Formats: sequence, C-alpha cells, structure tokens
Amino acid sequence: MPDRSETYDAIVLGGGAAGLFCAAIAGQRGRRVLVVEHADTPGKKILISGGGRCNFTNRNTAPDRYISTNRHFAKSALARYTAADFIALVDSYGIAWHEKTLGQLFCDGPSRQILDMLLAECAKGDVEISLGQPIEAVDHADGQYSVRFGDRSASAPSLVIATGGPSIPKMGATAFAYDLARQFGLKVVEPRPALVPLTLGGDDVLFRELSGVSADVVARCGKTEFREAALFTHRGLSGPAILQISSYWRNGDEVGIDFLPDAPRGWLAEAKRATPNMTIQRQVAAQLPERLSEALIGRLALDGPLNAITDRKLEEAERRLADWRFTPNGSEGFAKAEVTIGGIATAGLSSQTMAGNTVPGLYAIGEAVDVTGWLGGYNFQWAWASAHAAAQAL
Repeated sequence: MPDRSETYDAIVLGGGAAGLFCAAIAGQRGRRVLVVEHADTPGKKILISGGGRCNFTNRNTAPDRYISTNRHFAKSALARYTAADFIALVDSYGIAWHEKTLGQLFCDGPSRQILDMLLAECAKGDVEISLGQPIEAVDHADGQYSVRFGDRSASAPSLVIATGGPSIPKMGATAFAYDLARQFGLKVVEPRPALVPLTLGGDDVLFRELSGVSADVVARCGKTEFREAALFTHRGLSGPAILQISSYWRNGDEVGIDFLPDAPRGWLAEAKRATPNMTIQRQVAAQLPERLSEALIGRLALDGPLNAITDRKLEEAERRLADWRFTPNGSEGFAKAEVTIGGIATAGLSSQTMAGNTVPGLYAIGEAVDVTGWLGGYNFQWAWASAHAAAQAL
C-alpha cells in the first residue's frame, strides 16, 4: 500500500462521457481534479456510439424523453445545460456534424473527435487522468474520500460517481456504481437492460425466419408508442422502434406493432371494390416487404382474391395488421443493451447539484443515476447536463 496519499479537490470515478466532462468543467473552474478510469483507454462507449459517428446529442431534448422513478428529476440539469450549449462547444472545435432523423446529431467524421474534444477540455483544466488502474477501495472519514487504485492512493473532499451502468460489459461496464452508492447509504432502483433487442419464443418463433427484414412501423407498449423502423432478427425483434419500446417493456408485457401506420381505416374493403381480383397477399405486399407480408397473411390464414373474402374478415385482418401482438420472452440483456434503466435512486440526490442529500461531498452523474433517455442522443445529453450540474457545485 502506498505510504502517502495525493490530495485533490475532487476525484471523479469513471472516464466516460459524464466523468470527463464533469472533470473538465471543474478543472477549468480552478479545481484540482483526478479522474480514475479502470480501462486502459477513456471513453470507450463514446468511440462505438452512433455506429462510430457518435450521436452526441438531440435537438429535441426535453424532460419527457427520459424515464426515471422521479420524472421531474432531470428538469433542472437539462434546463441549465442544453443541447444548444453542447453544440456550441462542438462547433468551437470545428467538428463537422449532421442531423439525421428526429433531431439526432452525429459527427460527420469518427466518434474519436468528441473524445479528443473532451480530453482537450480536461487538459485546459489541468485534469489528471489515471488509466488502467482498477479501484481497490473507497473510504470516507474526517470529511475526506480516499481512493486506492493500483499502487496509488488519493484523497479529496468531493467524490463523483461516473462509472455508468452494467450495459455492454465487453466494454468493461460493471455495477460498481451501485455497490459504491449502497456503501454510502444511497438506494438503488433495480437496474435492467434498456434500448435492447427483444427475443421471441413460442408461437412467435416463426417470425425469426424473417431475419434481416425491416419495416417502418408503430411499436406500442401500454400507452407508449414510437414510429420508427423495426427489424426482425434471428432471435426476435430489433431496430429503433423496438429499442425504444424496450425501455418501457417488462417481462410478460405484450408489444403491439402497427405494420401499416399510414393505411386509412377500411383500406382493404376499398381495395376489394377497386381491384376485386387482386389477392390479399399482393395487396399487402404492395406496402410491406414481400417476406413479411407472406408471413403475416399466412398467420391470418387468408388466401385468394379480395372478392372471395368477406368484409368482416377483411376488417379483422386490418385490425390485426394495425395492432399485431407479440409477447417477447425476454431481451438480449445487458450484453446488447445500449443503456441501463434504474440505478442510483434520485430520491437520495439533489436535482440541482447531483449531490447526495445525506452524504456530504458525494455526487452521482450520467448513466449511474436512475435517469434513462430515449434512443438518439438523449443519454449523451443527460451525461453532459448532469456532469455540468455537479461540476458547478464542486
């Protein structure tokens, strides 16, 4: 064990998006900051995000795009550091970007540009970054947090938990944040995979044969719905619409899919009058991929020309196609989940500063906290906003 402890104003555990940004801001505010990252390189999830282009924020960021036990918790931080604020920082580095659908902003070049920007911001604040040193122990006594990592020891009056959640363990993700939170008396909302593909079994297993087929759909679970692409996989359902709805899905819930969200009511009966000799299969295939239309019509057990099918049966087919029910038997778990729902309970944190209400000097930010955004840059914006809120208080 080291014979002396280096002292800092703040120690940030985790060198991902939230941790680096928080350290950079605090450092530029004159604080002496140490970042401790157990991986040998910082920002691994930044590098793989957005297919390697980093979907770094979303223009449409608003508190209602986040899931939390306390749906109001994210309001303060999001209001005080907005998507426009982060875009201005990106622009100041000359990083070119483009907007895809639904307000999603991506780098024109590689994700590395965002990581390099964060590291440059840390350098401006003289932030020290320790890499490849696992955290051995964290203690708190006499108003100081002491951290042992590798062959070093450091202490500070402020400690920031920014180690994320357990999603994508192959990137080194763990549940360390929750263990540490519990150690200091903070509660943890049960974590579960979010933005994750869903798996199909039972009668629905036949749809796995459609692996690779996608369609623009509306996916629903309870009262929540998303219109985006759905993709059939060899294990079940994926694609943006499914990843979005997975955050609201619980084991045993049904997921409803509207395969023809633009079709007006009564469209099959109208088609029967206009083209009576056309088969229902051809009619549906005109609007959906052929393999998908064959599978759906096959499951409906309808065949032959439209004029051979009663209006009542056509109406029932229409209803099924507009609300096709799947009962997923699970998800692909943390291994494939982009983020984690649940985490350090917001009830124990200040929404203004992200500080623990009963633990002086302890902060929690980013994915470690029970705040989870929609797909499309929302989780990065929470990382920036929560990091900014904590950094202002350090």
